[in-house]
Amino acid sequence: MDNVHPGLLIGLLIFLLACSAFFSSSETGILSLNRYRLRHMAKEGHRGAKRVSSLLSRPDRLLGTILIGNNFVNILASSIATVLAIKLYGEAGIAIATIGLTIVLLIFGEITPKTLAALHPEKVAYPASLPLQLLLNVFYPLVILLGWISNGLLRMLGVDPASKSDDALTTEELRSVVRESGHELPKNRQSMLLGILDLERVTVNDIMIPRNEVVGINLQDDLTTIIEQLRTTTHTRLPVFKQDINQVEGIVHMRELTQLLTHDELTIESLLRACSEPYFIPESTPLSTQLFNFQKQKLRIGMVVDEYGDVLGVVTLEDILEEIVGDFNEQDTSRSPEIQPQDDGTQVIDGAAYVREINKALGWHLPVDGPKTLNGLITEAMESIPESAVCLKMGIYRLEILQSSENRVKSVRIWKASDLPENHAPTDVSD
Repeated sequence: MDNVHPGLLIGLLIFLLACSAFFSSSETGILSLNRYRLRHMAKEGHRGAKRVSSLLSRPDRLLGTILIGNNFVNILASSIATVLAIKLYGEAGIAIATIGLTIVLLIFGEITPKTLAALHPEKVAYPASLPLQLLLNVFYPLVILLGWISNGLLRMLGVDPASKSDDALTTEELRSVVRESGHELPKNRQSMLLGILDLERVTVNDIMIPRNEVVGINLQDDLTTIIEQLRTTTHTRLPVFKQDINQVEGIVHMRELTQLLTHDELTIESLLRACSEPYFIPESTPLSTQLFNFQKQKLRIGMVVDEYGDVLGVVTLEDILEEIVGDFNEQDTSRSPEIQPQDDGTQVIDGAAYVREINKALGWHLPVDGPKTLNGLITEAMESIPESAVCLKMGIYRLEILQSSENRVKSVRIWKASDLPENHAPTDVSD
């Protein structure tokens, strides 16, 4: 190289630095790709995605190709830089070349290209996959040899080179992916997907209509009262029972009674003949399981029972679907009739309101692993039937009981401590 012009050496050195940047950026870019997006694009026929998927199917060979190329150009660049430095500075050029090339390689051959590739992996990985595939074919014998040696060393250390990490997402990881999808996924679709994922950890007991709110036909009522109730009801399906909801005779669909009501021919006997067998659901059944059961049984309503067989309430297919898509009847869930926003920033809430519904409507995090209603939550926390004008706190939430009667809390004022100034809070708040 003594007779080679320094300008040619500088040009060759710049070319080698560019090659080093290529190998560094391609490694980072390919390994930084979103695997699920890559699989999707490969299935859609994207050529670059197909090539990258093929390369990643054998990561040992991919890394072998990249490292062979990167080490070759870096060592060659070091040799050329040393020769060039000696030509220009004599013996002192060795130290200058070592320090200077190290800095230049770190900036232009490692840090900058790798940072760029990490920020824009697809823009780097897909174009780089073509020359990498060609280099793999060229270096194939050497790559196989080096791979055989390195895999042998791994086996000696007790590592199986053929094993692959499990890329499957857990439910919690998938939930995080949906939440972090940002503008790529509209808010309403994001809520629906999260609702589907939440079906596994929500039971029918969490969403059922409690027995004291169930609208049904009591066969102990006189026929005139029953007919009037059937003519005015807004429900499509009604449970039919004798005196008590625990004595369910069946479920009647209003469609079966239309003709009888039109011709005033309804009797208790014809009402019972129109009923279908009641369907009972254990209270701990997850919503995902119950949704499948409803579909399998071709049913839309069931009676929720406890371990003793007592009816706790009613759950419908619509109730489960609302957990996914939101309330069918109200466009704005934050305007629930059970939740009354106040001018001072507090919320006056009915004691019978479900804790889960309060959390959904207001974006709060009241505890849901115990009692289902606000009344039950307060009663459990105080370990007694509370009276009016009593205040308590639950974490960051402050509660003031406004009205209580008939052994239950009827209305409560609630606010988050961080939302109101201290002088707005009740003075006798207690744990």
